[in-house]
Amino acid sequence: MSKSTFITMYLIGLLICVGLPRRHCSAYEDEGFQFWSTASASFDIDRKWKGKFEEEFRLGDDGGHLYYEHSDLGFIYTGLAEWIDVGFNYRQVFEKDDGGEWRQENRPHLNITLKTQLLGLDFSDRSRFEYRDRETKEDFWAYRNKVAVEFPVALTPLKLQPYITDEVFINLDEGDLGRNRLYAGLSIEFSRHLKGGAYYLWQSTESGGEWKDIDVLGIQMQIYF
Repeated sequence: MSKSTFITMYLIGLLICVGLPRRHCSAYEDEGFQFWSTASASFDIDRKWKGKFEEEFRLGDDGGHLYYEHSDLGFIYTGLAEWIDVGFNYRQVFEKDDGGEWRQENRPHLNITLKTQLLGLDFSDRSRFEYRDRETKEDFWAYRNKVAVEFPVALTPLKLQPYITDEVFINLDEGDLGRNRLYAGLSIEFSRHLKGGAYYLWQSTESGGEWKDIDVLGIQMQIYF
């Protein structure tokens, strides 16, 4: 069996596992299915600076109810070294509360991303420090760590690139772990200026002393200028 065939079968098996009802793959009960859609545009400012704008929409209730939207503008500095990027971002979030009212949140965040290659795999480790300025709830500082592994296998002429990502969320004011996200997906290179992708996400969130899960099907589209 070739390396590419092995990796492909491994990823298919992982997707099947995390996509099955939670009673088979997790100790926690499933809390529902969602659909997330993300579109972004990236552009070069000069040799060391890049800009990026992102829009994301999230639909709950089995993908039929819009409850979340964010707009994110960031500037990334790549001049320190090839293995590190530093980003400065501002995100504006609108999300429905339990009563169905839209609430605004302002979320500036600092991102430090480390990149390397190991055993032919592309690794990245992003640390995000964000301040969550919420409209009707208490503000707090949060830390998010996102580790991604991209496999060096381009499948089909569309250059399908499999990857796995895990992200943890920590409330720095309280010092506890509040959320974990596990992604498995494929990125697609349509052209030098247009990329897309699809992923499956399992999110587990602590709420009231219990862990509640959601299953997400997501799509992404990225334009490069």
